[in-house]
Amino acid sequence: MSFLINNAYAAEAGAQQASATGGIEFIIMIAIFFALMYFMIIRPQSKRAKEHRQLLEALSKGDEVVTSGGVVGKVRAVGENFVEIETTEGGPVLKIQKQAVTAVLPKGTIKDL
Repeated sequence: MSFLINNAYAAEAGAQQASATGGIEFIIMIAIFFALMYFMIIRPQSKRAKEHRQLLEALSKGDEVVTSGGVVGKVRAVGENFVEIETTEGGPVLKIQKQAVTAVLPKGTIKDL
């Protein structure tokens, strides 16, 4: 049965040297990859989230807004988690989550629509 087992020989020293320098290059490549990911994906996303958070904090009664569903209306009341939006003058009032507000429009935009 010993004829089925191959003999194991030690690797040469030159092969070990080559793999050590390849490891450093690999670590540098991974570091560059994570730096690119940070500047191309993570940083812009956190900047957009910060701007949206500031927009929601600045919401006040009388602002004209657009929701993520495309509804345009005027803010009637601002709560902690919800906003009441009047879609037409004297018309129905929608109660939506604050997070659904995507943009604040300039005054008078609703009249132009």
